[in-house]
Amino acid sequence: IVIFNSDGSIFLVVECKRSKIKIDQKTFDQIARYNMILNAEYLMVTNGLDHYYCTKDYEAQQYLFLREIPDYKRT
Repeated sequence: IVIFNSDGSIFLVVECKRSKIKIDQKTFDQIARYNMILNAEYLMVTNGLDHYYCTKDYEAQQYLFLREIPDYKRT
């Protein structure tokens, strides 16, 4: 799932897995590869039971995990 900002940039990319799939490093590696092209502000991985959120610090080249996705602000 991809959610866009009003300017066409990507606000959020969501990777959805089946509930039987455990979310692990392999899952995060997959969405990180997508984000190398998409450059989303936020990423979410879910299996319907567990949900993980992160944002990329592009300067430090690392992902920072969040408790939740910030509210979407329309501009």
